[in-house]
Parts: sequence; C-alpha cells; structure tokens
Amino acid sequence: MFLFKNLFSKPLSVQLTVTSHNGFHLRPVAQFASLAKSFSCQLTATFNNKSVDTKSVNTLLSLSLEKGDTFTLVAQGKKADEALEALQRLFETLMQNDKEIKQREKAVYSYEGSVIEGEIISEGIAIAPTYTYRTTEVQHQSEMDFSTALSKSIEELETLYRNKEEDENAAIYLAQKELLLSLGTDCHTLRELEEKVEEGSKNLIGTKLDAKKSDYQDILQRVKKHLGLEIQVTFPDSPFILLCEDLLPSEIDHLQQTNVTGVVLKETSIHSHTAILLRASGISSLIADTQNLSEGESVILDTHAGVIVQDPSANDLQKAKEHRGKDHVQKVRAAEKRFEPAITQKGRPIKVFANAADPNTAKTAKEEGAEGIGLLRSEFLFKDVKPSLETQQKAYKEIFELFDDITVRTLDVGGDKSLPYIEIPAEENPFLGVRGVRLFQTHPELLEEQLHAIFLAAGDKPIKIMFPMISSVEEFTQTKSFAQNVARKYQLDISHLQFGIMIEVPSVLFLLESFNDVVDFYSIGTNDLTQYLFAIERTHPLLKADELSPALFSAIETILHTATKPVSICGELAANKDAIPQLLNLGMETLSVSPKSIAQTKEEIRDV
Repeated sequence: MFLFKNLFSKPLSVQLTVTSHNGFHLRPVAQFASLAKSFSCQLTATFNNKSVDTKSVNTLLSLSLEKGDTFTLVAQGKKADEALEALQRLFETLMQNDKEIKQREKAVYSYEGSVIEGEIISEGIAIAPTYTYRTTEVQHQSEMDFSTALSKSIEELETLYRNKEEDENAAIYLAQKELLLSLGTDCHTLRELEEKVEEGSKNLIGTKLDAKKSDYQDILQRVKKHLGLEIQVTFPDSPFILLCEDLLPSEIDHLQQTNVTGVVLKETSIHSHTAILLRASGISSLIADTQNLSEGESVILDTHAGVIVQDPSANDLQKAKEHRGKDHVQKVRAAEKRFEPAITQKGRPIKVFANAADPNTAKTAKEEGAEGIGLLRSEFLFKDVKPSLETQQKAYKEIFELFDDITVRTLDVGGDKSLPYIEIPAEENPFLGVRGVRLFQTHPELLEEQLHAIFLAAGDKPIKIMFPMISSVEEFTQTKSFAQNVARKYQLDISHLQFGIMIEVPSVLFLLESFNDVVDFYSIGTNDLTQYLFAIERTHPLLKADELSPALFSAIETILHTATKPVSICGELAANKDAIPQLLNLGMETLSVSPKSIAQTKEEIRDV
C-alpha cells in the first residue's frame, strides 16, 4: 500500500530560472545532480518540451540552459517535497555564487606591423616564434579492462580535486568526475563510452555551453590513457607561442612545464574550463583566427590589447619589450614584497587581511603575505553532513594557529544558501528572509554548538566573532547574550573575545551611534550592502548595481565618520584597484581580500 501510494502520488514541481551570465554549465550542474542523487524520489527537469533525469550530469547538460532560461523541476515519490526545497535552495546559491566571466577591456595599441585581433583570455606580452600544436597517438599494450580504467579515471579526478581543493578552480575536476560517472553508467565498453561522449558533445553545439565539449574529450582521453593509448606531444626547447584549435583542460598543467610564453586558441570561449585554467596559470592567451599565421613566424602577442602583431617593426618590438618588462617588474615586485607592510606614499600603514574559506585557503593566505584573517567563512564545515563539535573545534584551531588577528563569521546560511539537514520554509525572496544571524531564532542548537567549538578552539587567543545580517542593536545584544550564555553553560571564560557585526543591512547606517556602545568592531560586507542599498538582487538576470556607485562610497564614508570602533572592509570592493584609492582617502585602514589578491592589493596601496 505504501509503495502504491508513492508510485502514484501527485508530482510536485517548481520553476527555476538561470540567472548566471555563464548559464547552467558543468560545475553547477555537477553539484546540482550530486545533491539530486541523494534523494530516492524521481527527479526530472523539463525545458522546451524535453524532460531529462536530474540525477544525470550528462542529460541535465543536454538542456543547454543559458541565462534567462526557465526550466521546471519535477519531483515524485518519497520525500519529494524535501528534495524540491533542497534543490531549489542549492540552485539559487549556485546562481548567486557563479561569478560572471566578462570580456576584458582592450588597451589602445599602435603597432606598425600587420595586426590580427582576438578576444582576451589572459593578459600579458609574449614575443616569440609560433609553434603549431600537434600530437601523436601511441597504443601500448594494456591488461586493464574498461571497467577498471573507468574506475581509475574517476579516482584520479577525485584525487586532483582533493589535492587542489584550496584552488578556486578545483571544482572543474569534481565536475568532470561527476560527468564521467554520469556517462559511465551502463557503459561496458570503450566504444559505448565514445558514443555517449559524441552524443553529449553534439547536444552542446551552437549553445553557450559549446566550449564545454572539451570536458567530454578530456575525460574520454583520461580513460583511454589507462587502456594504453598515449597522446605524445613535443614542445620546443626555446620560448614559443602555441597555436592550437583548442586544448583540453588537463593539458594546461603539462603546458606550464614547457617554454611556452603565450597561447592562441581558435575554437574556445572565455567561459571554457581551458580558458579558466589558462587565466589561473598566468600564460598570456588569446582567442583568434590563426589561419594566416605560419609555423615558426616571429610575432608579438599583446593580450592587453588583444592582438597578434605579424612582421613587427623595430619600434613594435621595442614597445612590446618595454611593456613586457613593466609587467614582469610589477609581478616580481608584488611577489617579493608580499610579506612587507603596505604603506601609502604619505607613510600611512594599511593592514591587508585575507578572506578565508577553509584551512587550506588560510594557509595560502599566510604564504601570500596576509597579516591576518579579516573574514573566516565558517560555512565550509556545514555542507552535506552536520559537523560534530570535535570536527569544528579541530578545524578552527588549525586556522587560529596561523595568525594572531582572526575574525570568524558565524554561520551565514539560510534563504539563498541551503543546508540539506536543516529545514527552512520556502520564501518568496530568500535574500530578505531567514539567513545569517536570523538562524539564532530558527536553529539555536546549530549556532550554540558552533560558538562552543569556536570558544574551545580559541583558548586564550583574542579571536573576534562577527555576526552577519545584523539589522538592529537589539538583535546584536540578544545574539551576544546568547553567546555569553553558551560560555556560561560550558563554564568557559570568553572575556578576551571580541564581538562585532557585518555591516550589510542599510538600517545599521542609521543606528551607528547606538551600535558604538555595544560592539567591539565593524566589518563592511560590500556585496550584500550594495544589494540592499539598490534593492537589486545580486542574482537578478537583468539588473546590476554599480559596485563603484557614489552612493556606496557615501555609505562607507558615513560608517567611517560615525563609527568609534575599528572598521574593516571584506567585500569584493576591497580588492578593486579602482576603489582602493577612494577607500583609503575616506579613511579605511584595513582591507580584507582573497588570498591571491593580497600581493597586488598591497602594491596598489603603495601607489596611493
């Protein structure tokens, strides 16, 4: 009777709209399908009269969903309502966190030689002969069967992800693993996998996800390698500029070990995983038509201007060398001075802290020259499974031992950021609902355990604890009292700990004088503050707020002039080279940025 009821129960559905400029591409699709597989109910996604299994990365990708597309997610069976709610929350989070990859603005150029224009992947200057990419296939004898080769390939991708987990691009390997798992289901031979790869690739042709075809070829080649098919590539011993139709994402690591100075690809996009990894590698790269370029031809690749210069004149070469020299000096200077304090031209010291997301990014921040952690996002512990008190304490302690000055933000989930093991009712506008500090009202036991773990890990260290989404003085005092009660409950001394708030809700701007009496510090979260100041949801498909708007800087000025407690800024604005001079002129003395932005942010400060 139970099975009969579930089988014929009324299906539930929800409509989801793709708001990311990058579309619903491989990385978010992989995370979405992975969560879908954790539910036993039937889950399908329908778009343009085509319905696919939501638990399969390959079939979900075949919908080729781009920005503005709305698809219907249907659930039927056991816990269908829970599945829909969890997947909707995850989808909204994925859309919010998927940063737009924008076309880079081209610098003005004046070259005397013939010019081929292209689209910038990664900026820089290269001067070298061209070399055309070519491969040779060599089949070795292999005793490994297809099933083992498939398993080995999946294990490799998982290992790559784990080894690079602190890298923001590590999700590429996890996405490829999920794609291979999806394609490998019911495949018993290499030929069957090849057919699935071919079919999956064809589904993306002509869509914005077209460039993701290289991921299909990449995972296929990985399986073939275990079956004895070696792809041999030979590169010159001297500097060269590589000309290629396209590269596979896995080839970028190998390329970095060569004398390559630049790359020109013909068939890819700035959204491809190949392009993303090229940018991360720092290799000067361009998308351009290379049919008029010859093997061994000496050219200038100026990816600041987005051009290839053929037959460069002596003046062209001199100009390019000077520009390349400036680039090199800037990078070397920033790297060498990353541990030195950032002092403005007028002798004013500015603290540069890091935004950390887990122990690995905290370690990277230390290596990159961070003076402390201005924002420790604690969400890394609260993912698929609720962490134990011991797990939390161990992770916090590992990070706390790295720096003397650390600010921990309490759990900032809810509304647009989902957790599979807590229930938050569906909301019309999650950005205005239960999130951040409001969890203390709905899930106090979760926050109690987190605070207990932070207190234990802190020991005698003067850690700063920051509450997100505070909107009133009463909300802060009640939350701080909650924290103090937790300390009393477990007989812990927290008199050396400080409590502060994220300034991201506009109401705080009008209550600063009252907040001065109760908080120990402030941190401005410009991402959410901008969203709420302009009443434009960050994930909105059409509307965008100006991150350099005078209104935002006016709000920051108000904060700095009214606050009597220390103020830092931890939003993306802190690393924006166009914003740094304005922030410092307003009186900002502490910037918290991503680990990879630390050295360059310090250099920008030194030029102010």
